[in-house]
Amino acid sequence: MSAPRLTALVVARNEEARLEQCLAPLAAADEILVVLDRTTDGSRAIAERFGARVIEGAWAVEGERRNIGLDAATGDWILEVDADEVATPALIAEIRQVIAESPHGWHEIPIDNYIGDRLVRYGWGGSFGTSAVPRLSRKGFKRWGMQRVHPSLTWRGTKGPRLTHPLAHHVDRDISDMLRRLDRYSSARAADLLAAGDIGTLPANLRRLVSRFWKCFVGRRGYREGGYGLLIALCAGLYPLLAHLKARLEPERYR
Repeated sequence: MSAPRLTALVVARNEEARLEQCLAPLAAADEILVVLDRTTDGSRAIAERFGARVIEGAWAVEGERRNIGLDAATGDWILEVDADEVATPALIAEIRQVIAESPHGWHEIPIDNYIGDRLVRYGWGGSFGTSAVPRLSRKGFKRWGMQRVHPSLTWRGTKGPRLTHPLAHHVDRDISDMLRRLDRYSSARAADLLAAGDIGTLPANLRRLVSRFWKCFVGRRGYREGGYGLLIALCAGLYPLLAHLKARLEPERYR
């Protein structure tokens, strides 16, 4: 039997500054597929330089544009990589070995998260970051939900063992970039809440602020990262509260 084909899928919007670094190691895949959402920069030319197949369009909902890529992929397995992530040769080699032998439908990949040049290992969580992501799946075994941010997932098949080699995720350039991300995420979440017709309550989201902060700073040992861990825990706690307040106080901006 021939080896399973691997599609590397990248969904991006105006990421010309980081796209080349992301795509270079993905040349080891059998297919590179790049979905460009409302892109106005030079991303297409960069993608085509790496032999990628490019799909362009406009999708306000994150889950929709990700599903476009999953449907268009031709590989037996799909590796999803964001433009701010880099796959090492060791990870690609491990993926090849896994897909040649795995009876499962999908696998998680560990993440090394960087703020600027600082590797931050502890404290991620509460919808503001993660230490592993379910990005390796068989074709047709994964669907993203129709949310603008942090879309839900529906799976076929069983979950396999987590891989050992990480993706390098350059999550924020600096603290200001982290705060801008909090603003973007909470705005998108406010739109999702309004679309669902349930924005929650202020007391419930105040409780979530406290529980999420505690989970990230204490439960996930963010305290080991000092000020960076404190910032991550604060952002994780504020994210649902800010989304609620935006939907409650300025609904006309997010409908």
